[in-house]
Amino acid sequence: MVLELTRTYFPEGTNGKLECEGKKICNTIELPWKKNVRRVSCIPEGKYFIKKRYSVKFGWHLEILGVENRSLILFHPANNAQKELNGCIAPVTKLSGPGLGLMSRKAFKSLKDMVYKSLKRKESVELIVKS
Repeated sequence: MVLELTRTYFPEGTNGKLECEGKKICNTIELPWKKNVRRVSCIPEGKYFIKKRYSVKFGWHLEILGVENRSLILFHPANNAQKELNGCIAPVTKLSGPGLGLMSRKAFKSLKDMVYKSLKRKESVELIVKS
């Protein structure tokens, strides 16, 4: 499975559209691009792999692997990138401003269910981030 995240950058945050085989899954919000600085920047454009991960804070979610000089970059619910993200990506149902979205839990559940089905079939899940 290949997921494509196409971004639009703003000074206040980064908005995106996440698709699989040309079909839109959801929108996304992230921190603005600040040269990949930990906890204040979105991750660089490129290709990454995704795996299942569990934590007490987020329960079952998704981890993005192989981000240069970064660790624990996740897909998890959030509606305000500046207040709720430290470099992670939040799926949202609807964008409401730069780095802002609505109904993140709903969008996250759809994405997670889709990715988990693919991983259960022993398929790799790749994420391509571009602008």
